[in-house]
Amino acid sequence: MTTAITYDRFGGPDVLTVNEVEPPVPGPGQIQIEVRAAGVNLVDAKLRRGDLAHVFAPHFPAIPGTEAAGVVTAIGEGVEEVSVGDEVFGVAANGSYAQLAVLSHWNTKPAAIGWDMAAALPTIGEAAFRTLHHLAVQPGETLVIHGAGGSVGSVATQLAYARGIKVIGTAGHDDLAYVGSLGAVAVPYGDELVKRVRDQHPGRIDAVLDASGAGVLAASVQLAGGPDRVITIADETGPQHGVRFTGPDPTDRDRTALRKLAALAENDQLRLRIGSRYRLTDARQAHSDMEQRLVRGKLILLPS
Repeated sequence: MTTAITYDRFGGPDVLTVNEVEPPVPGPGQIQIEVRAAGVNLVDAKLRRGDLAHVFAPHFPAIPGTEAAGVVTAIGEGVEEVSVGDEVFGVAANGSYAQLAVLSHWNTKPAAIGWDMAAALPTIGEAAFRTLHHLAVQPGETLVIHGAGGSVGSVATQLAYARGIKVIGTAGHDDLAYVGSLGAVAVPYGDELVKRVRDQHPGRIDAVLDASGAGVLAASVQLAGGPDRVITIADETGPQHGVRFTGPDPTDRDRTALRKLAALAENDQLRLRIGSRYRLTDARQAHSDMEQRLVRGKLILLPS
């Protein structure tokens, strides 16, 4: 048996419990890892609450978590690119809040980055690559990123800036200096958002990425001159504004993102704020802090 966090019904953080479960067995094309760190994401809370039950119907008891980093302990049929003992990071097939997890997609962990950084990258990094791809933003264009101080927004800001794209990043007052340090023109949230963005950049806005879910889609469409080059990962009302909402569809993924993220992290070309680290058994507290927005930066669970 092995220790994992499970939940057997939808609800608040209190539905998360510590349990002993059967070790997960890697299927064809999968690997089992001893988890050294697991990332905590807002989508984990949405799944736990049942907000996405119309898209993902979990089989209870379910283990939360979609990303992890650790040491390979077993290999499924057909896997040749890694060996037992290798250090990897990637996407969990059936939950990552556990001592052992099975990964369906992974990449070798660069020696230059720690376990927490490796566990923090897969979900938010893939989302950043995916949204920039869908927006097809080109060097010389101007991109507004709402939530530029958050995990996905900060990675997208760095990727876009490195490609020669001018980034205008909206964020809370406490995050403005951080957003500016990533290369963006920082604009505070609040009323008259369109005016404040245009005060900073009177010229054309080519595209908008909403990583905040802060009710900014109408303003985003206005800024971009239409919904065609506006995308959201955080506001399910997107279709009501003619805006693409990307995220729930598991087929809508950038399968090359892990390799790209590993290269950027290894060459110290990607910054990411780690907010807090929790023991695996404190998963309830991690979810509570995340939902109350008590911590800025990525939350990490440490099984050992």
